Order: sequence, then structure tokens, then C-alpha cells
Amino acid sequence: MEWIWGLAGSLIIAGAAYWKGSLSLSGLIAAVLLGTSMFALGSLAWFGTLIAFFVSSTLLSKLKHQRKSAAESGYAKGGRRDAGQVAANGGLGLLLCIGNAVWPDPAWWIVFVGVMATVNADTWATEIGGMSVSAPRSIINGKRVPAGTSGGVTGLGLLASLLGGAFIGLVSGWFSQIGDSGYQVGTLAALIILGAVSGLLGSLADSWLGATFQVMYRCNVCGKTIEKQFHCDQKATQIRGMSWMTNDKVNAVSSLVGGIMCLVISILIF
Repeated sequence: MEWIWGLAGSLIIAGAAYWKGSLSLSGLIAAVLLGTSMFALGSLAWFGTLIAFFVSSTLLSKLKHQRKSAAESGYAKGGRRDAGQVAANGGLGLLLCIGNAVWPDPAWWIVFVGVMATVNADTWATEIGGMSVSAPRSIINGKRVPAGTSGGVTGLGLLASLLGGAFIGLVSGWFSQIGDSGYQVGTLAALIILGAVSGLLGSLADSWLGATFQVMYRCNVCGKTIEKQFHCDQKATQIRGMSWMTNDKVNAVSSLVGGIMCLVISILIF
């Protein structure tokens, strides 16, 4: 029955996102497979945390889309998430869920919370930070950079990152205690703190990797620095980074950093 419920829930949510233009066809298929597997192998807590990230980030991506369109023109991918983006944001979480199913241990869940907090924090930072009235600054040297530049951060984006991670902590704590005799406020508060801190650290790792190792190109037509290989209908020139370190790989690596930090912080403090 877990597979059936997971499939039904994933089809409804991912199907709605596809209908609204937030998912491509490949993204729809990947999201359904991811959600179904997460529900069947994990529990409502694992599935609910994943869905909380997906729904909140999808809704945010629709806010003031026109204002952000200029900055997003240089992104490797637009607002419609494809299978690669779905895998980058949720693939590691699924691996952790599988690990917990094979070898149950609370550590899998803590790392998962950190991973999902990071991808949500980074998404919130991108979507909300992209609406900042002030120009972002490079995480490397603090100099102002054009909006949409990889590694650029704003005060609004950092605040959004902190809140995005805390939101995942709140949701994961709430879902994990469904069915218990009563909610443990201390456990919920701990997960909110863990989500906020690990999400922020993972998001900062994403910005740093984006500013150092992520492959970047320059458009030979308009001269804009971009993440994608083609712009203005012309092939762009690589100017820095590693050719294999795409935006999706940066997201995956930074989410792992956030997951590890969540586990370390939980051991040291809680």
C-alpha cells in the first residue's frame, strides 16, 4: 500500500507542478519516481519533508517572475525543473532514505534533514534574494557583482536561506511526531535550529562552490557572464571553473555539506 499511496500523492503534486509549468516532462517523471520511492522506503516524515521543499520552492519561483527574469537569463536552467535538477535536489535524500531502510539508524534522518534544509535554503535564497533591491556581493572578495552571478549573496538572500532551513526543520519535526502521544517541543525546537544552521551553511557552501569551481561562460554576443554553454543563440566561451562542475553538481555537493554539518552539530550540541 505504501507504493500506491506514494505514487498517488506524487502524481497529484508533480502533475500539478507540470501543469503549471514548474516541471518539464523529465522533471515530472523524476519527481514521481523520487516521491514514490521516498514514501515506500521511508515514512510520511521523509515524504512530507521532501514535498514541503518542493511545494514551497515551486510557489516562491512564481513570485515576481518578471522582476527576476533578467537575472535568470544567465542561469544554466530556467524555472521549469528537469530530471537533473530533481535528482540534484532530492537524489541524495533518496539515498539516505534507502540507507535507513537497509540499516536503520537515527543518523540517516539527521543527515536527511540537513540535506533538505540546504536545498530549500539555497532555493529560498535564490528566489527571494533575486528580488533584493541591492546588488549582490561576491562571497569570495565582497565586491559587488551583477544580479544572477554565481557566488553572489545579499542580505535578503542570507535571511531567506536561514528561514528556508528553519522551515524544513519545523516541517520535519512536525511530520516525525505525527502519531505520537504528544509533540515534544524540545525535539521540534532542536530540529528547527539544526535546519536553520545547516541550511545556511550548506547554502553558503553552494555560493562558494559557485564562485570557485562551477563552470562559467561568457557570451560572445552580449558579453554576459553565464552558467550555460549557449546564449544569444551562440556557443559561449568557458572562462573559469571545471567543465564537469555544473550547477546541478554544485547543488548536490553543497547539500551533502549541509547534511554532514547537521549531523556534526547535532552530536556536538544536542
